[in-house]
Amino acid sequence: MTHVPIEEPAVLASEYFRSYSVVGLLALIGVLFVAVAFGAGRLLRPVVPTPEKLLTYECGVDPVGEGWAHTQVRYYVYAFLYVIFAVDSIFLFPWATVFAAPGYGATTLVEMFIFLGFLAVGLLYAWKKGVLAWA
Repeated sequence: MTHVPIEEPAVLASEYFRSYSVVGLLALIGVLFVAVAFGAGRLLRPVVPTPEKLLTYECGVDPVGEGWAHTQVRYYVYAFLYVIFAVDSIFLFPWATVFAAPGYGATTLVEMFIFLGFLAVGLLYAWKKGVLAWA
């Protein structure tokens, strides 16, 4: 019978932290790379401030009047509904792949109907509130 030497905890700890030193070194290189890129950009860019450059940029339109403007909230609601259904489609594709695997059919089918039920309740609520009307 052979005797296997047991390493001391200090040796195991040093090997453990040595493996993380590679991760730390890569993180440091990444931070230095970003810092050098920003520093080089600051040193190399031309700095010529003009009154036009100091204006607030408003999507290509010159700012006129006060800074406060009314925004239609319904556009945010449409964007929110779009995000909900985009997330729904993101969940449907992986579900379809798992649904085809043996042993997962009934469970994943029930889970997807619960998920689609929550989305249907949200859509029904939006419809009842009149959010989906364009007028």
